[in-house]
Amino acid sequence: MQIATLTPWAARGSLLLALLLAPALNAAAPAPQTPPPSSAPLTLAQVLDIARTKNPSLLSAEQHVDATKAAEITAGLRQNPSFTISGADITLPASNPASPYSYAANVTRLFERGQKRRWRLDAARSTTDVTRSQYNDQVRQTVLAIKNAFTNMLIAKAALHIAQDNLDSYNKTVDLSRVRLNAGDISRTDFERIDLQLAEFESDYDSAKLDLIRAADSLQLLMGVEKPASAFDITGNTTPPEFTITMARVEQDALAARPDYLAARQSVTVADANVKLADAEGTTDPTIGGEYERTATYNSAGFQISIPLRIFDRNQGEKERTRFEAQSSRFAEIAARNQVLNDVDQAWAAYDAALDLAKRYNSHYTAEAQRVRENVEFSYRRGGSTLLDYLDALRDYRQVNLDALTANQQVWLSLHQLSFAAATEIVP
Repeated sequence: MQIATLTPWAARGSLLLALLLAPALNAAAPAPQTPPPSSAPLTLAQVLDIARTKNPSLLSAEQHVDATKAAEITAGLRQNPSFTISGADITLPASNPASPYSYAANVTRLFERGQKRRWRLDAARSTTDVTRSQYNDQVRQTVLAIKNAFTNMLIAKAALHIAQDNLDSYNKTVDLSRVRLNAGDISRTDFERIDLQLAEFESDYDSAKLDLIRAADSLQLLMGVEKPASAFDITGNTTPPEFTITMARVEQDALAARPDYLAARQSVTVADANVKLADAEGTTDPTIGGEYERTATYNSAGFQISIPLRIFDRNQGEKERTRFEAQSSRFAEIAARNQVLNDVDQAWAAYDAALDLAKRYNSHYTAEAQRVRENVEFSYRRGGSTLLDYLDALRDYRQVNLDALTANQQVWLSLHQLSFAAATEIVP
Protein backbone atom coordinates (compact mmCIF):
# COMPACT_ATOMS: atom_id res chain seq x y z
CA MET A 1 0.00 0.00 0.00
CA GLN A 2 1.30 3.47 -0.89
CA ILE A 3 0.97 6.35 1.54
CA ALA A 4 0.72 9.96 0.34
CA THR A 5 3.59 12.30 1.30
CA LEU A 6 3.83 16.09 1.18
CA THR A 7 6.39 18.42 -0.19
CA PRO A 8 8.07 20.67 2.38
CA TRP A 9 6.32 23.88 1.15
CA ALA A 10 2.92 22.16 1.21
CA ALA A 11 3.58 20.83 4.69
CA ARG A 12 4.50 24.30 6.00
CA GLY A 13 1.38 25.80 4.46
CA SER A 14 -0.82 23.06 5.81
CA LEU A 15 0.62 23.47 9.30
CA LEU A 16 -0.10 27.23 9.26
CA LEU A 17 -3.66 26.57 8.08
CA ALA A 18 -4.13 23.93 10.77
CA LEU A 19 -2.98 26.32 13.48
CA LEU A 20 -5.43 28.95 12.27
CA LEU A 21 -8.34 26.53 12.19
CA ALA A 22 -7.51 24.64 15.42
CA PRO A 23 -9.59 26.91 17.74
CA ALA A 24 -12.65 26.45 15.55
CA LEU A 25 -12.19 22.71 15.48
CA ASN A 26 -11.83 22.56 19.26
CA ALA A 27 -14.94 24.66 19.72
CA ALA A 28 -16.96 22.43 17.40
CA ALA A 29 -15.83 19.19 19.00
CA PRO A 30 -18.34 17.78 21.49
CA ALA A 31 -17.40 18.02 25.14
CA PRO A 32 -16.37 14.72 26.67
CA GLN A 33 -19.08 13.05 28.71
CA THR A 34 -18.36 12.58 32.41
CA PRO A 35 -19.03 8.97 33.33
CA PRO A 36 -21.61 8.42 36.03
CA PRO A 37 -20.25 7.68 39.48
CA SER A 38 -19.88 3.97 40.27
CA SER A 39 -18.85 1.89 43.22
CA ALA A 40 -15.26 2.23 44.37
CA PRO A 41 -12.75 -0.08 42.66
CA LEU A 42 -11.90 -3.19 44.69
CA THR A 43 -8.43 -4.14 45.84
CA LEU A 44 -7.10 -7.69 45.68
CA ALA A 45 -7.63 -8.14 49.42
CA GLN A 46 -11.26 -7.09 49.11
CA VAL A 47 -11.83 -9.43 46.18
CA LEU A 48 -10.36 -12.34 48.14
CA ASP A 49 -12.54 -11.55 51.17
CA ILE A 50 -15.66 -11.59 49.01
CA ALA A 51 -14.66 -14.87 47.36
CA ARG A 52 -14.11 -16.62 50.69
CA THR A 53 -17.69 -15.87 51.70
CA LYS A 54 -19.46 -16.23 48.34
CA ASN A 55 -17.56 -18.68 46.15
CA PRO A 56 -19.97 -21.67 45.90
CA SER A 57 -17.18 -24.20 45.39
CA LEU A 58 -15.48 -23.14 48.62
CA LEU A 59 -18.79 -23.12 50.48
CA SER A 60 -19.49 -26.65 49.23
CA ALA A 61 -16.06 -27.87 50.33
CA GLU A 62 -16.52 -26.25 53.74
CA GLN A 63 -19.77 -28.15 54.24
CA HIS A 64 -17.96 -31.36 53.31
CA VAL A 65 -15.51 -30.73 56.16
CA ASP A 66 -18.42 -30.35 58.59
CA ALA A 67 -19.98 -33.53 57.27
CA THR A 68 -16.73 -35.43 57.77
CA LYS A 69 -16.39 -34.11 61.30
CA ALA A 70 -19.90 -35.40 62.08
CA ALA A 71 -18.55 -38.91 61.43
CA GLU A 72 -16.54 -38.55 64.66
CA ILE A 73 -19.80 -38.74 66.59
CA THR A 74 -20.61 -42.08 64.99
CA ALA A 75 -17.11 -43.38 65.62
CA GLY A 76 -17.33 -42.53 69.31
CA LEU A 77 -20.65 -44.24 69.99
CA ARG A 78 -20.69 -47.22 72.34
CA GLN A 79 -22.58 -50.43 71.71
CA ASN A 80 -26.25 -50.29 72.65
CA PRO A 81 -27.68 -52.92 75.02
CA SER A 82 -30.50 -55.15 73.80
CA PHE A 83 -33.68 -55.72 75.80
CA THR A 84 -35.94 -58.71 75.10
CA ILE A 85 -39.20 -59.63 76.79
CA SER A 86 -41.15 -62.81 76.10
CA GLY A 87 -44.06 -64.83 77.48
CA ALA A 88 -45.36 -68.38 77.13
CA ASP A 89 -48.73 -69.97 77.94
CA ILE A 90 -49.99 -66.68 79.28
CA THR A 91 -53.64 -67.64 78.61
CA LEU A 92 -53.48 -70.66 80.95
CA PRO A 93 -54.13 -70.39 84.70
CA ALA A 94 -51.20 -70.32 87.02
CA SER A 95 -52.53 -73.39 88.83
CA ASN A 96 -52.07 -75.62 85.77
CA PRO A 97 -49.06 -77.74 86.75
CA ALA A 98 -48.63 -79.22 83.28
CA SER A 99 -48.02 -75.96 81.49
CA PRO A 100 -47.93 -72.88 83.73
CA TYR A 101 -47.56 -69.45 82.19
CA SER A 102 -44.15 -67.80 82.20
CA TYR A 103 -42.61 -64.40 81.51
CA ALA A 104 -38.99 -63.59 80.79
CA ALA A 105 -37.04 -60.31 80.45
CA ASN A 106 -33.51 -60.34 79.03
CA VAL A 107 -30.87 -57.60 78.76
CA THR A 108 -27.66 -58.18 76.76
CA ARG A 109 -24.76 -55.98 75.65
CA LEU A 110 -21.71 -56.48 73.47
CA PHE A 111 -18.46 -55.38 75.18
CA GLU A 112 -15.71 -54.30 72.76
CA ARG A 113 -12.16 -55.28 73.53
CA GLY A 114 -8.86 -54.11 72.09
CA GLN A 115 -9.77 -50.38 72.42
CA LYS A 116 -11.82 -50.47 69.25
CA ARG A 117 -13.67 -47.26 70.11
CA ARG A 118 -10.41 -45.43 70.74
CA TRP A 119 -8.94 -46.37 67.36
CA ARG A 120 -12.20 -45.62 65.56
CA LEU A 121 -12.18 -42.15 67.07
CA ASP A 122 -8.50 -41.71 66.21
CA ALA A 123 -9.12 -42.69 62.58
CA ALA A 124 -12.22 -40.46 62.32
CA ARG A 125 -10.46 -37.41 63.78
CA SER A 126 -7.44 -37.94 61.53
CA THR A 127 -9.76 -38.23 58.54
CA THR A 128 -11.35 -34.90 59.52
CA ASP A 129 -7.88 -33.35 59.67
CA VAL A 130 -7.10 -34.65 56.19
CA THR A 131 -10.40 -33.32 54.83
CA ARG A 132 -9.77 -29.92 56.40
CA SER A 133 -6.30 -29.78 54.85
CA GLN A 134 -7.79 -30.71 51.48
CA TYR A 135 -10.28 -27.87 51.91
CA ASN A 136 -7.42 -25.49 52.68
CA ASP A 137 -5.68 -26.71 49.54
CA GLN A 138 -8.81 -25.95 47.53
CA VAL A 139 -8.83 -22.47 49.06
CA ARG A 140 -5.18 -22.13 48.03
CA GLN A 141 -6.02 -23.09 44.44
CA THR A 142 -8.98 -20.71 44.34
CA VAL A 143 -6.85 -17.87 45.68
CA LEU A 144 -4.31 -18.53 42.92
CA ALA A 145 -7.05 -18.44 40.27
CA ILE A 146 -8.40 -15.18 41.71
CA LYS A 147 -4.95 -13.58 41.84
CA ASN A 148 -4.29 -14.56 38.23
CA ALA A 149 -7.70 -13.26 37.12
CA PHE A 150 -7.14 -10.04 39.07
CA THR A 151 -3.74 -9.52 37.41
CA ASN A 152 -5.17 -10.31 33.98
CA MET A 153 -7.87 -7.69 34.48
CA LEU A 154 -5.31 -5.08 35.55
CA ILE A 155 -3.25 -5.85 32.46
CA ALA A 156 -6.38 -5.69 30.29
CA LYS A 157 -7.16 -2.24 31.72
CA ALA A 158 -3.63 -1.07 30.93
CA ALA A 159 -3.81 -2.54 27.42
CA LEU A 160 -7.09 -0.72 26.84
CA HIS A 161 -5.43 2.51 27.94
CA ILE A 162 -2.63 1.98 25.42
CA ALA A 163 -5.13 1.24 22.65
CA GLN A 164 -7.12 4.34 23.59
CA ASP A 165 -3.94 6.44 23.61
CA ASN A 166 -2.95 5.21 20.13
CA LEU A 167 -6.48 5.74 18.82
CA ASP A 168 -6.64 9.28 20.20
CA SER A 169 -3.24 10.10 18.78
CA TYR A 170 -4.12 8.86 15.30
CA ASN A 171 -7.51 10.56 15.43
CA LYS A 172 -5.63 13.83 15.71
CA THR A 173 -3.73 12.90 12.56
CA VAL A 174 -7.00 12.17 10.74
CA ASP A 175 -8.46 15.49 11.93
CA LEU A 176 -5.41 17.35 10.70
CA SER A 177 -5.63 15.57 7.36
CA ARG A 178 -9.30 16.50 7.09
CA VAL A 179 -8.35 20.15 7.59
CA ARG A 180 -5.77 19.86 4.83
CA LEU A 181 -8.33 18.16 2.58
CA ASN A 182 -10.77 21.00 3.11
CA ALA A 183 -7.99 23.47 2.40
CA GLY A 184 -7.09 21.69 -0.84
CA ASP A 185 -3.60 20.59 0.30
CA ILE A 186 -4.29 16.88 -0.28
CA SER A 187 -6.61 14.95 -2.56
CA ARG A 188 -9.64 12.95 -1.50
CA THR A 189 -7.78 9.72 -2.33
CA ASP A 190 -4.82 10.68 -0.14
CA PHE A 191 -7.15 11.52 2.76
CA GLU A 192 -9.00 8.24 2.41
CA ARG A 193 -5.72 6.34 2.47
CA ILE A 194 -4.92 8.06 5.74
CA ASP A 195 -8.42 7.47 7.09
CA LEU A 196 -8.29 3.76 6.21
CA GLN A 197 -5.45 3.28 8.69
CA LEU A 198 -7.84 4.33 11.44
CA ALA A 199 -9.60 0.96 11.18
CA GLU A 200 -6.55 -0.82 12.60
CA PHE A 201 -6.46 1.39 15.70
CA GLU A 202 -10.21 1.10 16.18
CA SER A 203 -9.94 -2.68 15.90
CA ASP A 204 -7.17 -2.72 18.52
CA TYR A 205 -9.34 -0.65 20.84
CA ASP A 206 -12.38 -2.91 20.38
CA SER A 207 -10.30 -6.02 21.00
CA ALA A 208 -8.76 -4.53 24.14
CA LYS A 209 -12.22 -3.54 25.38
CA LEU A 210 -13.52 -7.07 24.82
CA ASP A 211 -10.51 -8.54 26.63
CA LEU A 212 -11.26 -6.31 29.62
CA ILE A 213 -14.91 -7.40 29.71
CA ARG A 214 -13.92 -11.06 29.60
CA ALA A 215 -11.31 -10.59 32.33
CA ALA A 216 -13.85 -8.80 34.55
CA ASP A 217 -16.44 -11.54 34.03
CA SER A 218 -13.91 -14.26 34.84
CA LEU A 219 -12.90 -12.53 38.05
CA GLN A 220 -16.49 -12.00 39.16
CA LEU A 221 -17.26 -15.66 38.49
CA LEU A 222 -14.47 -16.68 40.86
CA MET A 223 -15.79 -14.22 43.43
CA GLY A 224 -19.14 -16.00 43.41
CA VAL A 225 -21.08 -13.19 41.74
CA GLU A 226 -24.24 -14.59 40.18
CA LYS A 227 -24.42 -12.08 37.32
CA PRO A 228 -21.41 -9.99 36.24
CA ALA A 229 -21.83 -6.24 36.67
CA SER A 230 -20.68 -3.91 33.92
CA ALA A 231 -19.61 -1.27 36.49
CA PHE A 232 -17.27 -3.71 38.25
CA ASP A 233 -13.78 -2.27 38.64
CA ILE A 234 -10.56 -3.05 40.48
CA THR A 235 -7.45 -1.14 41.39
CA GLY A 236 -3.89 -2.35 41.77
CA ASN A 237 -0.31 -1.98 40.66
CA THR A 238 1.11 -3.58 37.53
CA THR A 239 4.74 -2.66 38.33
CA PRO A 240 6.67 -5.71 39.57
CA PRO A 241 7.41 -5.48 43.31
CA GLU A 242 10.71 -6.11 45.02
CA PHE A 243 11.34 -8.44 47.97
CA THR A 244 14.37 -9.85 49.74
CA ILE A 245 13.21 -13.36 50.63
CA THR A 246 15.46 -16.23 49.55
CA MET A 247 14.51 -19.46 47.82
CA ALA A 248 15.71 -21.50 50.82
CA ARG A 249 13.30 -19.59 53.05
CA VAL A 250 10.46 -20.13 50.58
CA GLU A 251 11.16 -23.87 50.59
CA GLN A 252 11.04 -23.96 54.40
CA ASP A 253 7.77 -22.03 54.42
CA ALA A 254 6.30 -24.37 51.81
CA LEU A 255 7.15 -27.50 53.78
CA ALA A 256 5.59 -25.97 56.89
CA ALA A 257 2.45 -24.52 55.29
CA ARG A 258 1.49 -26.48 52.17
CA PRO A 259 -1.93 -28.01 52.93
CA ASP A 260 -1.55 -30.80 50.37
CA TYR A 261 1.73 -31.88 52.00
CA LEU A 262 0.08 -31.60 55.41
CA ALA A 263 -2.77 -33.78 54.14
CA ALA A 264 -0.22 -36.37 52.98
CA ARG A 265 1.36 -36.43 56.44
CA GLN A 266 -2.03 -36.65 58.10
CA SER A 267 -2.94 -39.54 55.81
CA VAL A 268 -0.08 -41.48 57.41
CA THR A 269 -1.73 -40.90 60.80
CA VAL A 270 -5.04 -42.15 59.40
CA ALA A 271 -3.35 -45.25 58.00
CA ASP A 272 -1.63 -46.00 61.32
CA ALA A 273 -4.94 -45.66 63.16
CA ASN A 274 -6.56 -48.04 60.67
CA VAL A 275 -3.80 -50.58 61.32
CA LYS A 276 -4.47 -50.44 65.05
CA LEU A 277 -8.20 -50.64 64.47
CA ALA A 278 -7.77 -53.69 62.23
CA ASP A 279 -5.71 -55.37 64.97
CA ALA A 280 -8.37 -54.50 67.52
CA GLU A 281 -11.10 -55.88 65.26
CA GLY A 282 -9.31 -59.23 65.42
CA THR A 283 -9.97 -59.53 69.15
CA THR A 284 -13.01 -61.37 70.57
CA ASP A 285 -15.92 -59.30 71.86
CA PRO A 286 -18.05 -61.09 74.49
CA THR A 287 -21.76 -60.52 74.85
CA ILE A 288 -22.97 -60.53 78.46
CA GLY A 289 -26.61 -60.61 79.48
CA GLY A 290 -28.87 -60.96 82.49
CA GLU A 291 -32.33 -62.51 82.64
CA TYR A 292 -35.35 -62.43 84.95
CA GLU A 293 -38.05 -65.09 84.60
CA ARG A 294 -41.35 -65.69 86.33
CA THR A 295 -43.05 -69.03 85.89
CA ALA A 296 -46.42 -69.35 87.58
CA THR A 297 -45.73 -68.19 91.11
CA TYR A 298 -41.96 -68.74 90.97
CA ASN A 299 -39.33 -66.07 90.23
CA SER A 300 -35.83 -66.77 88.95
CA ALA A 301 -32.80 -64.91 87.62
CA GLY A 302 -30.00 -65.95 85.35
CA PHE A 303 -27.14 -64.73 83.15
CA GLN A 304 -25.47 -65.60 79.91
CA ILE A 305 -22.11 -65.01 78.32
CA SER A 306 -21.53 -65.42 74.60
CA ILE A 307 -17.96 -65.55 73.30
CA PRO A 308 -17.37 -66.02 69.55
CA LEU A 309 -14.73 -68.59 68.78
CA ARG A 310 -12.53 -66.83 66.21
CA ILE A 311 -10.93 -69.93 64.83
CA PHE A 312 -11.04 -69.04 61.14
CA ASP A 313 -11.83 -65.32 60.90
CA ARG A 314 -9.40 -63.23 62.90
CA ASN A 315 -9.59 -60.23 60.56
CA GLN A 316 -6.40 -61.33 58.82
CA GLY A 317 -7.26 -59.69 55.50
CA GLU A 318 -7.90 -56.23 56.97
CA LYS A 319 -4.74 -56.44 59.05
CA GLU A 320 -2.71 -57.15 55.93
CA ARG A 321 -4.49 -54.56 53.81
CA THR A 322 -4.12 -51.72 56.33
CA ARG A 323 -0.40 -52.38 56.70
CA PHE A 324 0.11 -52.11 52.96
CA GLU A 325 -2.01 -48.95 52.94
CA ALA A 326 0.13 -47.46 55.71
CA GLN A 327 3.30 -48.14 53.76
CA SER A 328 1.70 -46.63 50.66
CA SER A 329 0.83 -43.49 52.64
CA ARG A 330 4.45 -43.10 53.73
CA PHE A 331 5.67 -43.26 50.14
CA ALA A 332 2.95 -40.76 49.17
CA GLU A 333 4.22 -38.41 51.87
CA ILE A 334 7.75 -38.56 50.43
CA ALA A 335 6.35 -37.90 46.94
CA ALA A 336 4.34 -34.93 48.24
CA ARG A 337 7.43 -33.47 49.90
CA ASN A 338 9.46 -33.81 46.71
CA GLN A 339 6.61 -32.17 44.78
CA VAL A 340 6.62 -29.20 47.15
CA LEU A 341 10.33 -28.56 46.65
CA ASN A 342 10.01 -29.03 42.88
CA ASP A 343 7.10 -26.60 42.69
CA VAL A 344 9.06 -23.96 44.58
CA ASP A 345 12.15 -24.40 42.41
CA GLN A 346 10.19 -24.11 39.16
CA ALA A 347 8.18 -21.12 40.36
CA TRP A 348 11.35 -19.36 41.47
CA ALA A 349 13.06 -19.99 38.10
CA ALA A 350 10.00 -18.64 36.26
CA TYR A 351 10.01 -15.56 38.48
CA ASP A 352 13.71 -14.88 37.83
CA ALA A 353 13.27 -15.15 34.07
CA ALA A 354 10.15 -12.96 34.02
CA LEU A 355 11.76 -10.34 36.26
CA ASP A 356 14.85 -10.03 34.02
CA LEU A 357 12.65 -9.46 30.96
CA ALA A 358 10.43 -6.95 32.75
CA LYS A 359 13.44 -4.97 33.96
CA ARG A 360 14.75 -4.62 30.41
CA TYR A 361 11.45 -3.27 29.14
CA ASN A 362 10.75 -1.00 32.11
CA SER A 363 14.25 0.47 32.28
CA HIS A 364 14.92 0.96 28.58
CA TYR A 365 12.51 -0.04 25.84
CA THR A 366 9.27 1.64 26.94
CA ALA A 367 10.92 5.05 27.41
CA GLU A 368 12.72 4.68 24.11
CA ALA A 369 9.50 3.79 22.28
CA GLN A 370 7.81 6.83 23.86
CA ARG A 371 10.57 9.16 22.66
CA VAL A 372 10.56 7.70 19.16
CA ARG A 373 6.80 8.10 18.85
CA GLU A 374 6.85 11.69 20.08
CA ASN A 375 9.78 12.67 17.85
CA VAL A 376 8.31 11.06 14.71
CA GLU A 377 4.91 12.55 15.43
CA PHE A 378 6.46 15.99 15.85
CA SER A 379 8.44 15.51 12.66
CA TYR A 380 5.46 14.20 10.68
CA ARG A 381 3.22 17.11 11.61
CA ARG A 382 5.90 19.47 10.37
CA GLY A 383 6.52 17.64 7.12
CA GLY A 384 9.80 16.03 8.12
CA SER A 385 8.54 12.42 8.12
CA THR A 386 6.13 10.39 6.05
CA LEU A 387 2.87 8.97 7.31
CA LEU A 388 4.36 5.51 6.95
CA ASP A 389 7.16 6.45 9.37
CA TYR A 390 4.58 7.81 11.78
CA LEU A 391 2.45 4.67 11.58
CA ASP A 392 5.49 2.50 12.16
CA ALA A 393 6.37 4.56 15.23
CA LEU A 394 2.82 4.19 16.56
CA ARG A 395 2.88 0.44 15.97
CA ASP A 396 6.29 0.10 17.62
CA TYR A 397 5.09 2.14 20.59
CA ARG A 398 2.00 -0.02 20.94
CA GLN A 399 3.88 -3.31 20.57
CA VAL A 400 6.68 -2.37 22.98
CA ASN A 401 4.22 -1.21 25.62
CA LEU A 402 2.12 -4.34 25.19
CA ASP A 403 5.26 -6.46 25.46
CA ALA A 404 6.22 -4.55 28.61
CA LEU A 405 2.75 -5.16 30.02
CA THR A 406 3.04 -8.84 29.19
CA ALA A 407 6.44 -8.97 30.90
CA ASN A 408 5.01 -7.31 34.02
CA GLN A 409 2.06 -9.66 33.86
CA GLN A 410 4.37 -12.67 33.78
CA VAL A 411 6.24 -11.36 36.82
CA TRP A 412 3.02 -11.04 38.78
CA LEU A 413 1.73 -14.41 37.62
CA SER A 414 5.00 -16.07 38.57
CA LEU A 415 4.83 -14.35 41.96
CA HIS A 416 1.32 -15.66 42.45
CA GLN A 417 2.57 -19.11 41.46
CA LEU A 418 5.45 -18.79 43.93
CA SER A 419 3.03 -17.81 46.70
CA PHE A 420 0.87 -20.76 45.66
CA ALA A 421 3.84 -23.14 45.77
CA ALA A 422 4.85 -21.88 49.21
CA ALA A 423 1.29 -21.46 50.56
CA THR A 424 2.63 -18.15 51.87
CA GLU A 425 2.07 -14.58 50.74
CA ILE A 426 5.38 -13.65 49.11
CA VAL A 427 4.20 -10.09 48.43
CA PRO A 428 2.16 -8.56 51.29
